[in-house]
Amino acid sequence: MSRADLEKQPQAVAAMFDDVAAKYDLTNDVLSLGQTRMWRRAVAHALDVRPGERVLDLGAGTGTSSLPFAEAGAEVVPCDFSLGMLREGKKRHPELPLTAGDATRLPFADGVFDAATISFALRNVHDTGAALREMLRVVRPGGRLVICEFSHPTYRPLRTVYTEYLMRALPPVAKSVSSNPDAYVYLAESIRAWPDQKGLAGRLKDAGWAQVAWRNLTGGIVALHRGRKPEA
Repeated sequence: MSRADLEKQPQAVAAMFDDVAAKYDLTNDVLSLGQTRMWRRAVAHALDVRPGERVLDLGAGTGTSSLPFAEAGAEVVPCDFSLGMLREGKKRHPELPLTAGDATRLPFADGVFDAATISFALRNVHDTGAALREMLRVVRPGGRLVICEFSHPTYRPLRTVYTEYLMRALPPVAKSVSSNPDAYVYLAESIRAWPDQKGLAGRLKDAGWAQVAWRNLTGGIVALHRGRKPEA
């Protein structure tokens, strides 16, 4: 079984997600105490896709995160670099055009999407800035971006409890439901090392996104970051 480290070498991260693909969605539901569904609804509401729009769902894994956009009538393209995740997704959602791609070198032309989103995957990319610039490139002028990612709880007692859960409770819980519990040790470490809400907003601005803002979910355990591509 594979376990990536915080250097986030692409092959190691992809292999790790290949290992956990079969039970990934179930494990996430268990570890988040069912919150993942609420977070997905929040992403869909924030992106506010319209029928006929083209949406890039980056880091889509098995494609579960893409379903709300398809149901809204959008032409959604789920993209991920884990072939294991994509194979599992194809079994479950054969109607979705699951696409293999590296977030830092997307296989799409300039300006072909109306919106882009990435949920719980940006922190696993070895070059965050490159991924943000690539999403900017493939979105049309005026196009929208929504990022859903683990963040830093704003209430100090919650932050303490959350950190304890990540490093002590999460690994044994993952062992009972995941095909590769060691992967969740890496995931816990990657969450702790990730920048806070203001820090990620700064990265969006540095990459060229405008109208950057964020909204906390579940007390800041998760944050939704939004941006727009400047008009030409």
